[in-house]
Amino acid sequence: MKLYEKLVSDIEQLVTKGVLLPGERIPSVRQTSQQHKLSITTVLRAYVKLESMGVIESRPQSGYFVRPRADGDAQPADLCMQASQPSTVPAEVHVSRLVLSTLRSIGLHDAIPLGSPYPDPSLFPWERINQYAGAVARRNREWNMTDDLPPGNPQLIREIARRYMENGLAVDPDEIIVTVGATEAINLCLQAVARPGDTIAVESPTFYAMLMAVERLGMKVVEISTDPYDGISIEALADIMARQPIAAVMVMPNFQNPLGFQMSDQRKRALYQLLEQHDVPAIENGVYNELYYGDAHPSSLKSYDRKGLVLHCSSFSKSLSSAQRVGWALAGRYRGKVEELKFLNTLATSSFPQLAIAEYLQNDGYEQHLRRTRKAYAQQARIMAAAVLRFFPAGTKVSQPQGGYVLWVELPGNVDSMQLYRRALECKITVGPGRMFSVSQAYKHCIRLNYSYPWSVEVEQAIILLGKLITEFL
Repeated sequence: MKLYEKLVSDIEQLVTKGVLLPGERIPSVRQTSQQHKLSITTVLRAYVKLESMGVIESRPQSGYFVRPRADGDAQPADLCMQASQPSTVPAEVHVSRLVLSTLRSIGLHDAIPLGSPYPDPSLFPWERINQYAGAVARRNREWNMTDDLPPGNPQLIREIARRYMENGLAVDPDEIIVTVGATEAINLCLQAVARPGDTIAVESPTFYAMLMAVERLGMKVVEISTDPYDGISIEALADIMARQPIAAVMVMPNFQNPLGFQMSDQRKRALYQLLEQHDVPAIENGVYNELYYGDAHPSSLKSYDRKGLVLHCSSFSKSLSSAQRVGWALAGRYRGKVEELKFLNTLATSSFPQLAIAEYLQNDGYEQHLRRTRKAYAQQARIMAAAVLRFFPAGTKVSQPQGGYVLWVELPGNVDSMQLYRRALECKITVGPGRMFSVSQAYKHCIRLNYSYPWSVEVEQAIILLGKLITEFL
């Protein structure tokens, strides 16, 4: 097979399997030439062939795009993930021990961190933030503890409010409470709106940090059917809320971990209207909102909030710096309660990391840093998905993340992801077993993979080996 024919076949397969979506821009001729080590002439010949086949189309001054499907032409059903169908019976949560043991395994020497929940730290501007931290420490040789008390450092709060304004959401700075990462924000907000024994509605599957917050506070969860492309089923949630008391709803409308979807504005608005109708608060996890792949920053559920029902939580840990552990909550009508709980739980968040990040936001190129990060993640998402579909057994399905840096993989039904996790660990590869993302066994045949690390020979070999290990369980 000639080189250009091989490239044609590879791209056609990515489109067929839904890795490259209709209307999505594909890498430029120059990028493809560099990535595949092919001549410009070879890539152009392949693109012309793909265009003649109706797979892609060129747009003047814009590049090449996957050609939109004709009406009624859909992705093959056997390649699509289906909406989850969880039990509607409230259940106790016991995931913390599994999560802790899994996270500890990530630190094993030389292990390929495909199971890590953390982004590749090499993309973070560590040096600049550390410089600001040092400058802050030198300027403030004597520090008054009262300067650290809630709600947080005024300079950082102003920068957070400014960032929301730049992304289209006017936020009252007085509503912002700085926390030790988004995890603390989620815990405080949940504690403010619900009591031990209450039932909390969550997506299915859901991010395990949400489940751990529920477990910590002695509450129960009811999992709601969630579509891997559209998000939580508003209809299923409405049915649950009509039949049983729900103290709060916990959601990730944008780039949900682990599925990666982005809810449409229409569905976010409908979700808020349902919450308002029942006067039920929502805890929105927005830690990945800055890591979008599209042309514009996504709206948040908070942007539709008219009565202070949405408690929006976020942090800089996924987008700027994980070491400083700086997060915040926009707590709506529960602002006073969350501030009180912050004081009672951890007293304060240190001002040194707050000021270091505030000065970076004020003086350096945060948006430029984000553009580089988004571009890298979007590219690596496609590569990871293509590799999984190529090297994993037939019947494997992958999510189509619209942001963030994790890929949800559905393995053939008889594969136990916990057995795969242990076998992979022996080979110094980590994966995120599906059992961490639910209180049931519904996702025991699923894994979550982290694609934030640059694609390399080592990562590719790890994917190939995982595919072989999975085959052993079939």
